[in-house]
Amino acid sequence: MTDAPLDIFRPDLFRGKTALITGGARGIGLAIAEAFARYGANLVIAGRHENSLNAAAERFAANGTACLAVKTNIREVSDVEALVAAATERFGDIDFLINNAGGQFPARPSQISDGGWRAVVDLNLNGTWNMCSRVAPLMAARGFGAIVNMVHVYSFNRGAPPFVHSGAARAGVVSMTQSMAYYLARQGVTINALAPGTIDTQGVHEEEFASAEYNDLAETTLRDVPAHRMGTAEEMAAVTLFLCSPAARYINGASIVADGAQFMGNWAPMVDPEQY
Repeated sequence: MTDAPLDIFRPDLFRGKTALITGGARGIGLAIAEAFARYGANLVIAGRHENSLNAAAERFAANGTACLAVKTNIREVSDVEALVAAATERFGDIDFLINNAGGQFPARPSQISDGGWRAVVDLNLNGTWNMCSRVAPLMAARGFGAIVNMVHVYSFNRGAPPFVHSGAARAGVVSMTQSMAYYLARQGVTINALAPGTIDTQGVHEEEFASAEYNDLAETTLRDVPAHRMGTAEEMAAVTLFLCSPAARYINGASIVADGAQFMGNWAPMVDPEQY
């Protein structure tokens, strides 16, 4: 029988530490929050939907985890500063920052309006910068911390045919991660990017498969991913916890691709490539 991805960690690995997870009330972000809670961390979860945030916080509290939920739009600097202030007031220090909040929609270049372009870039690139630029100095002052920036397999040198806007923004996050590591490594802080492939979450079914121009995208994706399956949110949580663990203190400025070799295989088209 195969062990579960999270079974490898010591039970008290993050006890007394605090993890701040944006987009922490659903999907991969919630799985990461649950994983940190399992190993003893205090939680700060942020997102735009107050109801889901509060529901998640109540579940964590019922299980004995100290959790602060803060409604936040990471595109707004004032929201980010209020989030960081609330987190430090409640827990003192932020040990781990997981920049999971983001989003995109599949579209051909001609389908993306100026407003749509700016909204996606502002969320994925500027929002990640807003969080890093406010939290990283606090970590540097302490000489400890770990930041994980969530991107995707469309962030690298094959481009992002279904997501021109998000691919450009996430590529910017990869570059930002590398650039910041050059400085933060000297201060005892790690910053790395995690690039998931297609992960079996509610979001991928509702926001990608359902809006694609091909009805069989889910089946085609499973065929074209060399592992012949989607990844799980728990697997992404395990990689995230590893990057925040003592085992990864010498990993800095890296991009970890967790995709079942999807990057190396065929990419099932979400939109008709014969139309611009």
